[in-house]
Amino acid sequence: MRASTVLFAASSLAVASATGGLLPAGVKTPNTNGFKDPIVHLSKGGRAVCVSGYIPVEAFTDKGLKFNFEVPETQIGLTETFLEYVTPGSGFMDKITDGMMSINGTYQMYSTLCTPAHSMPKGVQLLTHGVGFDSSYWDFAPGYSYVDVAVEYGYATFSYDRLATGKSDKPAPLMVQTPIELEIANNLVKMLRSGKMCDHRFDKVVGAGHSYGSLLTQGITAKYPMSLDAAILTGFSVNTSAIQTFITGLNLAIAAQNQPDRFHGLDPGYLVSNSVISNQIGFFKAPGFDPKILTAAEATKGPVTYGQLFSQSAVSGPAINYVSPVAVVDGESDLPFCYGNCSTPMDLANAVRPALYPMLAGSKFGHYLAPVAGHGLNLHYSAVTAYHYIQDFLKDQGLGM
Repeated sequence: MRASTVLFAASSLAVASATGGLLPAGVKTPNTNGFKDPIVHLSKGGRAVCVSGYIPVEAFTDKGLKFNFEVPETQIGLTETFLEYVTPGSGFMDKITDGMMSINGTYQMYSTLCTPAHSMPKGVQLLTHGVGFDSSYWDFAPGYSYVDVAVEYGYATFSYDRLATGKSDKPAPLMVQTPIELEIANNLVKMLRSGKMCDHRFDKVVGAGHSYGSLLTQGITAKYPMSLDAAILTGFSVNTSAIQTFITGLNLAIAAQNQPDRFHGLDPGYLVSNSVISNQIGFFKAPGFDPKILTAAEATKGPVTYGQLFSQSAVSGPAINYVSPVAVVDGESDLPFCYGNCSTPMDLANAVRPALYPMLAGSKFGHYLAPVAGHGLNLHYSAVTAYHYIQDFLKDQGLGM
């Protein structure tokens, strides 16, 4: 089922909702139960009505990494740390890790649930963004909104600022790691199924990730194979040979020094890409993007912590008991996961199935390479075609709404 009309345009009559947002006249205000300080609003392209607010999520892991590492206070110390990190044979990770530890807490996660204007679907897509962004990655601008396309196909979407990004909690930087973030994401799946958000139980939950968010989504399929009804992995492959090049290209900087207006007072263990040039190197492929989108991405870039970067490989692995559908969708020129060419020496998106889903029937696996697109797939001209591929894949798997 597809909705073909835009809900809101500059000429539309808008009315204030009960929670302070703006909605077109006649559009029903969504239930805001489960959200603290809720705001009702529209998606960037106006195809979805959304509620945003804080959701407390309890999470625990005993798989956290114990680091023997002191966060540098200066840019010189930061730069030297990552020079050693990317140097072959340095043994950097062996030097700074000292076994396992438990991590737990109740985290305030800033989240957004979007639905079609007049219905609450049975299915929802849990959208987990990657490094360098917050949840706005999924609803970045009119014409660059995964949310708009998913809702057009009849799905609800649930996006959230991952731990340490956007408006969500920002714990000590070494305590923000993939193992605890995996538990947060999986607990959000449980909450969506149980009706904790908007008093609605979703029958089908699809996990969709980008980059680091795909690592978490794939990790759920490996650790909790019955949790998701399908997994969509974007900006992802099993080829990690260019991760060091990617990190070097970002030329990481202390967030509070790089953008003091946005990150004043933030712990020096929170980092961002250094410049718009760094952003382009890491996430974009010319001429497949609008320079204004690159400028907007630089102005809204999100932080990453040492703990996240040092624990990237802690959760992803073969999902031998997972048999639900999976699709891998990449920009054909993805840098960190394809070294700039996802077709060499093979289709690296397609190579994910034998490596991570050995028990998955080929008919349940999809792969797509978006033309003239880099790692930040959603910010390219070809993104919408990729969005439609994903929704059509889900429909073909019997998961259409």
